[in-house]
Amino acid sequence: MSSGELNSLYEASDAAAGLTFVVPKKEISMVPDMGKWKRSQAYADYMGFILTLNEGVKGKKVTCEYKVSETVEKLVDVLATMDRWIDETPPVDQPSRFGNKAYRTWFSKLDQEAEALVSSVLPADRMAAAPEIAVYLRESVGNPIRIDYGTGHEAAFAAFLCCLCKVGALRVDDQLAIVFTVFKKYLSVMRKLQRTYRMEPAGSQGVWGLDDFQFLPFIWGSSQFVDHPTLEPRHFIDERVVNEHHQDYMFLECIKFINEMKTGPFAEHSNQLWNISAVPSWSKVNQGLIRMYKAECLEKFPVIQHFKFGSLLSIQPVQP
Repeated sequence: MSSGELNSLYEASDAAAGLTFVVPKKEISMVPDMGKWKRSQAYADYMGFILTLNEGVKGKKVTCEYKVSETVEKLVDVLATMDRWIDETPPVDQPSRFGNKAYRTWFSKLDQEAEALVSSVLPADRMAAAPEIAVYLRESVGNPIRIDYGTGHEAAFAAFLCCLCKVGALRVDDQLAIVFTVFKKYLSVMRKLQRTYRMEPAGSQGVWGLDDFQFLPFIWGSSQFVDHPTLEPRHFIDERVVNEHHQDYMFLECIKFINEMKTGPFAEHSNQLWNISAVPSWSKVNQGLIRMYKAECLEKFPVIQHFKFGSLLSIQPVQP
């Protein structure tokens, strides 16, 4: 993506001034509708956003210096509130091993408060967007009926951040903070939810999927390693390397979490990642993961049927 294209997403905030905000709804109800999604403005904006951030974090450590704006601080507060609610909602005693019902209590709290949380982040002249953007925040934490979480929920959080860019709450110079501060905090809250309430992976492909729960931190995390002088893809299966460098690299933080949650040989419980460790360079890993993300997540009907479209992420086809 050119820098001109990158800025277009943020310039959309001027266009957002004239928008009538709507509560997003599902538009993809049958497999043939998938064509509408791939031609939509929403798909172009979403993918553009993911690739912009991918470019922004290239070769940079999580611990590098970057600007943290007031909006980013407010987003961290929102996530800290969600984190605190987990502490206030301990798991209940129940016979079933998976999907602790206390998650539903936690979720209903977010459901009620989502709009107020989003309002706390928005500029005063964009408050009308709160009901629209809050939908993506609600969708980003898992499903209260099935008590599961997967890449579709993760995509809703990326969509939530993309909408905040489109209304001008987040700016071009927030890019590093979006990934290294906001998304990193989101991941830590999701991991806490997964552990506390024993959430099921949504639509898991078992060992054939990349990971039970996440995908984006592997994309952005592999970009961080591009042109790294010493660490190669083969190193991430070495536990010593993971323990030494996980604070600096999102990819290794993900591997650390997998190592904590799963037992047995890495090649067996995380076969796809094991295969990736044989790829010769991080730039090849990064390109491969972007292709895999499109194919396995964004082009899969079971994932995209849940995606919601409004004025900011529109189902309308891209204007030529």
